[in-house]
Amino acid sequence: MTARILIVLPTYNEAGFIEKHLNDLDVIRKKVSNDFAITILNVDDSSPDGTALLAINLALPDFHQIKNRSKNGLGPAYLAGFAWGLARDFNYFVEMDSDGSHLPGELINLLNRCFGYDLVIGARWIPGGKIENWPWYRVFISKLGTSYASRLLKLPIMDLTSGYRILSRELLESLDLDSISTRGYGFQIEMALQAYTNGFAVTEVPITFVERSLGKSKMTVGIVFEAFRYVTKRGFERIFRKDNRR
Repeated sequence: MTARILIVLPTYNEAGFIEKHLNDLDVIRKKVSNDFAITILNVDDSSPDGTALLAINLALPDFHQIKNRSKNGLGPAYLAGFAWGLARDFNYFVEMDSDGSHLPGELINLLNRCFGYDLVIGARWIPGGKIENWPWYRVFISKLGTSYASRLLKLPIMDLTSGYRILSRELLESLDLDSISTRGYGFQIEMALQAYTNGFAVTEVPITFVERSLGKSKMTVGIVFEAFRYVTKRGFERIFRKDNRR
């Protein structure tokens, strides 16, 4: 049976990338159409640069768009996309960026692992994974952050903050999505923690992450602090409450 896949793309000011990204995804989904029926959903936070208009004007098949009235952030965009897809009986949900950092061609490797797992993470910090065009200090900060989160939360996951991943319908249906509190990259940590502690199968697949060549990163001090605060709070809760995997 062909699995129904929904790719959820949160966008904000990606006019320089969105057309190429969507066209590349369209090529990939044609290649895998025998096994996967892929629909693309763009969730745009009212980008002032016209990202949403460029996306819809491509008139790609099986493409839909949600346009928020304000800038809500990464987490809320994904939650809106998940709700949209759950109401339409999709089997798997893909998270990925639209700024050129997540290569559409690597989606095939992630899809090929999704049948045996509920959470497939495209990882930079495992053998075979790598980052292109990052200065040394960003590599250091990213490795330090994910190592801190993995150790404090006691998770056997090497790249907790990666935003290139696939989640099963069963995993999403098991979660109280209304309880998700983080809005930035802490969202990825929170979702992985819930998946692991609830007993779902998690795996990592190596990817190459390419630093964006246009525009600027959405990473801010506030986003970093939110993730740090969440990890620290939940880490000590797990220690004192002795949380175990189900």
